[in-house]
Amino acid sequence: MTVTTEAKRSRGGGRAARRARRTAPQHRMLPALTRHLPLCAPMDPEQVARIDGASMDILEEVGVVFRDPVALEDWRRAGADVRGERVHLDRGLVRDLIASIPSRITYHARNPEKNVKLGGPHSIFVPMTGAPYLRDLEDKRRNPTLDDLAMFHKLAHMMPSLHSSAHHIVEPYDHPISQRHLRITYSSMKHSDKTFMGMTTSPRNAEDVMEMCAILFGEDFMEDHAVTTGNCNGNSPLVWDETMLGAMRAFARRNQPVLCSPFVLGGANTPASVAPTVAQLNAEALSALAYTQVIRRGAPAIYGHYLSTVSMKSGAPMAGTPEISLMNFMIGQMARYYDVPWRTSNTLGGAKTFDAQAGYESATTLAAVIHAGANYIWHSAGWNEAGMHCSVAKFVVDAEQCAMAHRMAEGIRWDDFDQGLAAVRDIGPGGHYLGHPHTQENFQRAFFMPELLDNDSIEQWSAQGSVEITDRALKHARKLLSEYQEPTLDPAVDEALRDYIARREREIPAADALNQDH
Repeated sequence: MTVTTEAKRSRGGGRAARRARRTAPQHRMLPALTRHLPLCAPMDPEQVARIDGASMDILEEVGVVFRDPVALEDWRRAGADVRGERVHLDRGLVRDLIASIPSRITYHARNPEKNVKLGGPHSIFVPMTGAPYLRDLEDKRRNPTLDDLAMFHKLAHMMPSLHSSAHHIVEPYDHPISQRHLRITYSSMKHSDKTFMGMTTSPRNAEDVMEMCAILFGEDFMEDHAVTTGNCNGNSPLVWDETMLGAMRAFARRNQPVLCSPFVLGGANTPASVAPTVAQLNAEALSALAYTQVIRRGAPAIYGHYLSTVSMKSGAPMAGTPEISLMNFMIGQMARYYDVPWRTSNTLGGAKTFDAQAGYESATTLAAVIHAGANYIWHSAGWNEAGMHCSVAKFVVDAEQCAMAHRMAEGIRWDDFDQGLAAVRDIGPGGHYLGHPHTQENFQRAFFMPELLDNDSIEQWSAQGSVEITDRALKHARKLLSEYQEPTLDPAVDEALRDYIARREREIPAADALNQDH
């Protein structure tokens, strides 16, 4: 069953629903960030050309393995040099293909007021995904459930700086793996009316996501509107596998954006040096971006990566290191060189609890990705323990940090400059501005006032119980959840989604976690 967007938007939620919306606490989503700060660009034009040339040499001379017979045949028809599973790509072919990728995307949410622009100066913040554990509302580390996933989707819905509900923020272990993607997608759609991500854990799972999106938005609407995002990870060095390529085809054929994301562990699956690592990563990303255009010319695609460095002592992935920041700056320059939007990871932490290490690593990464000009800023809330858990406390603090970064990257406001200078003349030497009309008119927007960071005196803080950041954040999360109101979803659409899930769960054996690709 398909319900058109126009039909859905013409149906009201009833008088009671409208009254509830008027009286509910306001958690308005910030618009997509439009950046007005200069970007950090450490490479000069000759160095950008050097990385581009090295990447093209890799594509032509070393080649990229595509472990997928469909992709190999697609590349043969496109004119590539296919030798077994290794595809050698002529730089002219690559440049021609990536030139057809749109430089800007508009994501259409089920609530049109929450549509967001992406690309160029426009950026969005997206929560973390994929955590096999969580630190819950009691700060206990444990296996997640579907209810925990719903909790994070509700928090994402309510955090102003988050523009997406993502997908499997945490893995719901109380549901069979083979059917999990259906429940994850439904939770993303049901508990938030922001844009969301689509599961790409297999080609068939990706097709299910596309069918559910067609129910929610309408098949015709999807033909020329981006409504979700897929992520396809490469196997560095220089391998794309059948699972990811099949999922990529499912999304690109329906004209939905895909993040083409080499999975980089610098020093382990790339050279132990920043510039050659970026050259390899760039080649990997370009090969996938080009393939999206072989699938469907003009389909939206996003230059992606997951970027970490590894400890040369233990081999463990690290977060917040200087080299990660440098590589983000460089990748931003390369994406702009090709005029394609790009994705990065944000607020990453390797700490086991929400401690100072987690804060330092996350703040370093957040500052770098903002100054690098990233567009799709993924893993923006909750990530800790190298992605092994999502922390409720860190989730809400990270989201507030993203709101602060959003304000900073908007740049300097000049609209009240003359009024502010007039206040200087009014007050003169030795006075204060607290009661001045200019202050009264501007105090709410003049300076960002974080809710979760304590700036009281030591006496005030002690008198209020000496509450530290984790406890403050968990209290805030409980308050948000107590105020949550589910965004209205058209009953006919909801029924159609539930019917689809029920049918697919009958078709997919609960114990079958095997090959769903065919």
